[in-house]
Amino acid sequence: MRGEYKVVGGKLVAVELEVENDRLANVSVSGDFFLEPDDALEDIDAALDGMPADASVEQLAHAIEGALDPAVRLIGFSPEAVGIAVRRALGKATGWDDHTFDVIPPAVLPPVMHVALDEVIAREVADGTRNPTFRFWDWDSPLVVIGSFQSYKNEIDPSGAAKYDIGVVRRISGGGAMFMEPGNCITYSLVVPTSLVEGLSFERSYSFLDEWVIAALAEVGVNAHFVPLNDIASDQGKIGGAAQKRFAAGAVLHHVTMSYDIDADKMLQVLRIGREKMSDKGTKSANKRVDPMRSQTGLPRSEILDSFQRSFMARYASQLSAYTPAELSEAERLVQEKFGTEEWTHRVP
Repeated sequence: MRGEYKVVGGKLVAVELEVENDRLANVSVSGDFFLEPDDALEDIDAALDGMPADASVEQLAHAIEGALDPAVRLIGFSPEAVGIAVRRALGKATGWDDHTFDVIPPAVLPPVMHVALDEVIAREVADGTRNPTFRFWDWDSPLVVIGSFQSYKNEIDPSGAAKYDIGVVRRISGGGAMFMEPGNCITYSLVVPTSLVEGLSFERSYSFLDEWVIAALAEVGVNAHFVPLNDIASDQGKIGGAAQKRFAAGAVLHHVTMSYDIDADKMLQVLRIGREKMSDKGTKSANKRVDPMRSQTGLPRSEILDSFQRSFMARYASQLSAYTPAELSEAERLVQEKFGTEEWTHRVP
């Protein structure tokens, strides 16, 4: 059995092994990483030999750490990376190449429907009735989407929201508020089986699931990088941020919003916290715009969306897809019974 794991920003780890009497046997770790001293590789192999075949990534990593002298240096990889490769060899964890992704191009819907579709599609991916799914949001009305744990009264200025007729909905993932007017952001959701992030902490899974978009941004002329925990930035500052939710049923929802061309003056009248966050940026003039994707690429938003879609589909096995009538119907039900209700929106007052 063979499993591989490429560390985000690091090196490839490969593991070959057998299973005898429900325990790992003849384990051989290799890769393009660096390790000092050389003979520590034998200690890693020996630490894994005899481990239970159902051992978790954490247990495997702990066994490796316990077998290594404190002076050993692992460069470009980690005990956790070895554990993930082992789990992939055993078929307990999966890699990108183990999946075919449904790709849903931008479809204009009320933004609250996209919030509901995140839950609908996550359920389907978890129960295996839909492939892992990558989809773009597009919307026809202004809305602020607040994180699952944000305080409504602390985030939203009701007078500003009323002035511009901007609604508010609470999503199922954590993170910060998304100020969304038609055409002002680039937003996508990626829903994958939990097996794809097996052994990864929340912190590491953010960069792992968005490694592709760093390359996609380079293709449209943006030199981007990750800023822990969940931001994507260029040399000129923050571009966007990510949010996640892991479902016990077996799926992970990961979505990202990048600023394309936002009316900062309007945003600061609607978002209370936004004023504090922008206060150190010298944003004082009316009609100030936050436009990193527009100004840094020089491209229309539609061309960036097309480029991102091509980049994702070139990198991973993918097929074009669309929302089914049943998915849209279930999303509409969730809007009526959950996401569109005062009880849900104000569940954190």
